[in-house]
Amino acid sequence: MKIAAFVLHGVPAVGLVSADQQSVQPFALSAEAAASGALCIVEIQARGDALPALLAPVPLSQVRLTAPLPHPRRNIFCVGKNYFAHAKEFAGSGFDTSAKAGGDVPSVPIIFSKVPESVVGTGDFIEMPVGISDAIDYEAELAVIIGKGGKGIKAGDALQHVWGYTIVNDVTSRDWQNRHLQWHMGKSFDTFCPMGPWLASADECDGANTGVRCWVNGELRQDARTTDLIFNIPTLIETLSAGITLYPGDIIATGTPAGVGIGFKPPQYLKAGDVVRIEIDGIGQIENTVR
Repeated sequence: MKIAAFVLHGVPAVGLVSADQQSVQPFALSAEAAASGALCIVEIQARGDALPALLAPVPLSQVRLTAPLPHPRRNIFCVGKNYFAHAKEFAGSGFDTSAKAGGDVPSVPIIFSKVPESVVGTGDFIEMPVGISDAIDYEAELAVIIGKGGKGIKAGDALQHVWGYTIVNDVTSRDWQNRHLQWHMGKSFDTFCPMGPWLASADECDGANTGVRCWVNGELRQDARTTDLIFNIPTLIETLSAGITLYPGDIIATGTPAGVGIGFKPPQYLKAGDVVRIEIDGIGQIENTVR
């Protein structure tokens, strides 16, 4: 199933997207629950409770989609340099402060985070931080949504803890990423985490083998499969949960393929008016304009 968060007649709602993706059936939820987006549904299912009743379907054309998790409970976990080609691409860019001699491909997952306030939905603007940075890049990523929480989760059990997936654009200020010798601030600017268009349950998307593509102004820039991940999803969950308790609704962005702006000579950074579209098989697509 696909669970969308949206605004209908000015009121937040959460609903079940139809198989043909032409309509959505709102769940009968309180205003407080609906304001949390699809998180309330993930938490209900993590408890083993029955889903709320469904109301009459509404055409998707009559609603405004928001990020499926518009207010994540905490920072989004992110993974750096997790596709082989991108690891080499980034290590050779001159902007990778994590690269060491012979260390283009990491030996353990590189984990950083983005603040919850960076999240926006499909159709929202990516805001250029004028006077702050002019080296803004795109990164198409498959994001894992945790269902059943836990700590010390073993890789062999990890997929039992996955509710499903969504799309994330890990927008990045490359000059801040380089200047501050860490990735958190340059990844966490307002609007730097477009997410959506909805959550797709694990039976809808094969996270181990799905296509990830990104276009900028109609030009295909990124095109890879998650079979190319250096550290697969079970390994990422095992690594994170070794010392951190994971909770329902936690988000893990699994890394981006080669083809980001920094990989071009010269770099092809985003500029006002650019349109970034990301598509992942089994989920759908998001599109955001830069301004």
